[in-house]
Amino acid sequence: MKIEQQRNYSEVTEFILLGFGAPAKFQVFLFLVFLVIYMITLVGNISMIIVIKMDSRLQTPMYFFLRNLSYLDLCYSTVIAPKTLANFLTSEKKISYNGCAAQFFFFALFVTTEGFLLAVMAFDRFSAICSPLLYPVHMSQKVCVQLVSGSYICGCINSVVQTGFTFSLRFCGENRLDHFFCDVPALIKISCVDTFVNQIVLFILSALIIISTTTVILISYGYILSTVLKIPSTHGRNKTFSTCGSHIAVVSLFYGTVFFMYAQPGSISSPEKSKIVAVFYTLIIPMLNPLIYSLRNKDVKDAVKKILGGKCSQ
Repeated sequence: MKIEQQRNYSEVTEFILLGFGAPAKFQVFLFLVFLVIYMITLVGNISMIIVIKMDSRLQTPMYFFLRNLSYLDLCYSTVIAPKTLANFLTSEKKISYNGCAAQFFFFALFVTTEGFLLAVMAFDRFSAICSPLLYPVHMSQKVCVQLVSGSYICGCINSVVQTGFTFSLRFCGENRLDHFFCDVPALIKISCVDTFVNQIVLFILSALIIISTTTVILISYGYILSTVLKIPSTHGRNKTFSTCGSHIAVVSLFYGTVFFMYAQPGSISSPEKSKIVAVFYTLIIPMLNPLIYSLRNKDVKDAVKKILGGKCSQ
């Protein structure tokens, strides 16, 4: 069938994003819901970046990584949200071939980088708790920059490979993507050539990234747990655990959804489930991350109060 399509149809130059398939009267409601989520995401992450930049007490490796996390959340939600919002208000939900490729490239870049950055943040907590005397050496400014740069390099490599493999496929005639943005599973389904290699590459790369980063996270927290349990006072244990609580929550949300979305054979993934999960990690998680860190972090709350107090007194 795919060979016949390849012979009978010309290459597509644009895609139609089918989105959520809701009746027209619900499109405005969905637009408002997504707009509120995106606005909270923008305000939350931009505020986190500004607060960390302005407060001298937050110039530590942990907050350097947190600032980069907010930047990544801001970027990859912005890659998806504006086009999704526009499609709620128009009958022609089109995106050009090159626009689709660019959207997927940057989305894959930022999401993969975030996965590696979360592993780096776990290693940072391990160094701070398990080797406090050597922490300034292990996590010097140079090392921090190298770790963040390495996360971006890994994200870029994965994005280049995924984009190259996906957009080397042929799309003959059928250009309707059963999704609200350009993502690999939806693109693979409408290709008119054999996609077995692409599905294997997607599965292997996703599995390697998830396994390697989660291994670093699990080992780091294994050592942290062992160290914390040796602290004699309950107050000391609770205080140490509290510095890791926000990161554990963010890791659980991020990896749970990404694993469900990508580290599974395409045959067991339904379009509707994929869209629901995709909403969660493209829009909900970037919105929740700054809230999780600000509500659970005394230093961030104190910095916000200091900045607001300074403005009010002027």
